[in-house]
Order: sequence, then C-alpha cells, then structure tokens
Amino acid sequence: MGNSEPVWGIIGGTGLTAIDSLMVDDTLETETVWGAPSAPLRIGRLGGRKVVFLARHGDPHRIPPHRVNYRANIEALRRAGVDRIIAVNAVGSIHPAMTPSSLVLPDQIIDYTWGRAPSFHEENLEHAVHVDFTWPYSESIRDALRAAAAEVGVACHDGGVYACTQGPRLETAAEIRRLEQDGADIVGMTAMPEAVLAREAELDYACLALVVNWAAGRTSEVITMDDIRSNLDAGIGRVLQVLEACLRAD
Repeated sequence: MGNSEPVWGIIGGTGLTAIDSLMVDDTLETETVWGAPSAPLRIGRLGGRKVVFLARHGDPHRIPPHRVNYRANIEALRRAGVDRIIAVNAVGSIHPAMTPSSLVLPDQIIDYTWGRAPSFHEENLEHAVHVDFTWPYSESIRDALRAAAAEVGVACHDGGVYACTQGPRLETAAEIRRLEQDGADIVGMTAMPEAVLAREAELDYACLALVVNWAAGRTSEVITMDDIRSNLDAGIGRVLQVLEACLRAD
C-alpha cells in the first residue's frame, strides 16, 4: 500500500481480545476472497507505532481454534498494510522450566493439525508453489521481543518448539508424552496454519506465547478453566508490557 512507516499487526489469542492502551483511530469490517476475518480490524497506535489489531477467536471469544479462518485473517491484515505480525498465543507447558504465567519466544513448530486450509496456493495454479519454512518465525521480530522483555524486566524463555494440535479438546497425557518425545516444549492449537500463511504472504511473523497451564499429565491435577483464567490474568499484563516496549523501540 506504499506505507513509508512500518505497520505492525498484532493477533490476539485467548485472553487478548482487545488492547486497552491501543489508541484506536478506525475500526474496519472487511471481506476477503477467503471470507471474513475473525473480527473487525482495530487500527490505531501503540507504543508510538501504527498497529492493526485482530482478535483471532473473535470479540467476544467465540471461534474455536480449528474453525478460525486463518486465510481470511492473514489476508485482511496484509490488505490493511501490515508487513510484520506479532501473534500472541496461549499455550500449555511440557518443559519443566516453562511454568504457568511465564512467556516463551518459540523458534520452531511441529504441526499436528489436520483438515485446516494450509495454503493460499491450492487452486487455479499455473505451477505448484512451495515456501521455505525451515525457520518459521522471524528472527528480527524475535530479537525485538527479546530486547523489549529485557528492557521492561520481564522474564522470557528464548527458544522452544511449539507443538500445534487440532483441538478444541485438550490433549491426553499419552499424547503429551509423545509430543515431548518429538522434542516439543509447549503445546497450543493456533500456531498453524497461521504462521505458514504469513510466510506465503511475505509478512514477517513471530509468536509471543503465554503459558496458561501445565500440559496434561505434567501434574497430578486435572486442567481447569479456572486455573487457565488465573494464569491468563497473571501473565497478560506482562505480554502487554513487552508488546508496548517492542513497538516503542522499533
């Protein structure tokens, strides 16, 4: 769109359907060739930078992970002029050091989803399209988030493997043991195909993950929504601190 100023996109996950400190200038309801995005785009400024915010699960939160229209979401952000995206994802922890309410900057993904539209390049093609996905997350955005976390004194685990499962149910203890054997550190339901669609759209993309529970079988307790909400409440303020510091520094 010819913007001289970089435009950041923020995709809010569970617990982040709005950013109170975002100074909203416009709210855009839009359609794409893939359908409507999860929610209207909120366009404004955060940390002194132009930001387009999108609630991944809708506002109010109503769309389960396997029914999110990831293609429409990424396309709507691209058409709004976004050239870099920070995705906020709520995850469970497999790694003992990644405790509930802590933040993680994953650097890898293993995709266990099925039946989701995985690409923009599926029909009416002149040739098959393949994108390199060796490193699924933008290192420059990860660097910026890491520096922002250090600036505001928020501990953030640097690196980790995000296992993306289908949902909407949580995993069994046996499934978590399998994911651990595969090398996964955290588990969630929304990393894919969002990350690869951003790559296809040539948008820089990285994930800021908030741990909201121990994964199944990591403790003797059952996972409850009350515990997840409690960890969301405990950690979401730190997520916002890091986001604002990252954008101020850009």
